[in-house]
Amino acid sequence: MDARVSDLFASGNGHGSGSPGVASNVASKKASAKNKKSKARFSRTFKPSNNTPYLPPEAEEGNIEYKLKLVNPTQYRFEHLATQMKWRLQEGRGEAVYQIGVEDNGMLVGLSEEDMRASLKTLHRLAEKVGADITVLREREVDYDSDIPRKIAEVLIRKVPDDQQFLDLRVAVLGNVDSGKSTLLGVLTQGELDNGRGRARLNLFRHLHEIQTGRTSSISFEILGFNSKGEVVNYSESRTAEEICESASKMITFIDLAGHHKYLKTTIFGLTSYCPDFAMLVVSANTGIAGTTREHLGLAMALKVPIFIVISKVDLCTRATVERTVRQLERVLKQPGCNKVPMVVASTDDAVTAAQQFAQSPNITPIFTLSSVSGESLDLLKVFFNIIPPLSNSKEQEELMQQLTEFQVDEIYTVPEVGTVVGGTLYSGICREGDHLVVGPTDSGQFHKLTIGSIQRNRSACRVLRAGQAATLALGNFDRSLLRKGMVMVSPEMDPTICWMFEAEIVLLFHAKTFHKGFQVTVHIGNVRQTATVEAVYGKEELRTGEKAVVLFKFIKHPEYLKVGAKVLFREGVTKGIGHVTKLLPIAQALRGMQS
Repeated sequence: MDARVSDLFASGNGHGSGSPGVASNVASKKASAKNKKSKARFSRTFKPSNNTPYLPPEAEEGNIEYKLKLVNPTQYRFEHLATQMKWRLQEGRGEAVYQIGVEDNGMLVGLSEEDMRASLKTLHRLAEKVGADITVLREREVDYDSDIPRKIAEVLIRKVPDDQQFLDLRVAVLGNVDSGKSTLLGVLTQGELDNGRGRARLNLFRHLHEIQTGRTSSISFEILGFNSKGEVVNYSESRTAEEICESASKMITFIDLAGHHKYLKTTIFGLTSYCPDFAMLVVSANTGIAGTTREHLGLAMALKVPIFIVISKVDLCTRATVERTVRQLERVLKQPGCNKVPMVVASTDDAVTAAQQFAQSPNITPIFTLSSVSGESLDLLKVFFNIIPPLSNSKEQEELMQQLTEFQVDEIYTVPEVGTVVGGTLYSGICREGDHLVVGPTDSGQFHKLTIGSIQRNRSACRVLRAGQAATLALGNFDRSLLRKGMVMVSPEMDPTICWMFEAEIVLLFHAKTFHKGFQVTVHIGNVRQTATVEAVYGKEELRTGEKAVVLFKFIKHPEYLKVGAKVLFREGVTKGIGHVTKLLPIAQALRGMQS
């Protein structure tokens, strides 16, 4: 992480003593998978012009397929094409993109109107055979040495859901207080525009004081579905979340986080613990970059969560004010610490290109300008959500599923007639009803045996939970007092490393004075959030802003389950830093150190 990202943190208001968090192992895996592979695999830019009559050559792996034409194939050829489509859908976890009129080397040849119609008809038959639907994303004429006009088409193929295995993407919603985050989510998920006085957000609030103040203080989850034809599925036509899950092939789960600096530690916990695939930064058009906006942008970048921006409330401003806010954002995004490439989305074509480039390159940052009251440009955001591909492919998920079960506990509830329920994310393995796991560590570093009762995903019953999926698990009459946030539920065969002390290589992003031995900070590592003391700064007496060092931390309250390589984020007042775990001191070793 470039230390210059500290500019973003230093510009934050620095209020409160909440602490920033850490991307979990899942998030870091996603980030690295994205950087290494997604350029070759996922949707490429589709902007033919006189100067660039080529797309990148077709890749063997990934969910992109080039086809010059599909006119009247023989039965043998048809079966081969169907098998090929199944492979591409598997690679894209239920989604594939076909470029029609394009050769395997990426040359944009195009087809006549008649051949294009015949090719799309064949594609429709293929999709029916493999249990999928097709949506033509866009058609475009290309310049080719021909008297008749020639077109290329980009087609989205999406599987009809079976056994609840819909594609689920998690989007963390960030932004300053009163920027319109909850209202935007209310409009997207309820299907009704806001009245300008916050009616749309009322269904999202969880506490009475949130309704009274209009400010989110807790983490809430909202869902927006898309069916296999690319149509929106939300509460406007479905009465329950279960109905949305049944008819959706793709699900966007929004993690609505708090904007007020008082609740910053809650926002950080949401970013680190729930492993979002993407982050949506909401900026109010009439206030621009204010309050916690820079800090939220810095957190998302520090945790390597790909971010896109929504400028809301454009109905309250003149066009000139909106453009000023866009220019202000572009300046911040182009700063050396950010190095982002802003991309303003003004049409459906832009939204399609933005979705594909965003998944392909971590530097592209789409910017939407919309209104939750008038509905202006809201459809462009829905097109973007419909097309945006997953960051990891099926092979990476399969590898995680082969490992032993590890479930990270983020929430704990007591439900009448059900008993103790935990919410969180399955980091690795597979979890089924009736599985026997162990949960811990307790204050003494022990693990307790338990049995999984029922499983719910997106508020509807689920039989099997796979790696990377979030869910709630019923534990029956298991004693709730034995549980806390930050614990893990793991397979009994696993030998988890429990530690009081750990070493981490850190960069001090911002500090008013100096950072030294004895300093206390709140540390976030995945779903772990606890105060820790700096026991040693190796090779240096103290650290100043922008400096790197290996630091030994010691937890104050209880030992934790950690992994080498996990991201570390810490914050105390205006002090902020990021790094990764380099070494664990297992509990017995740490005890010997404390006794001596």
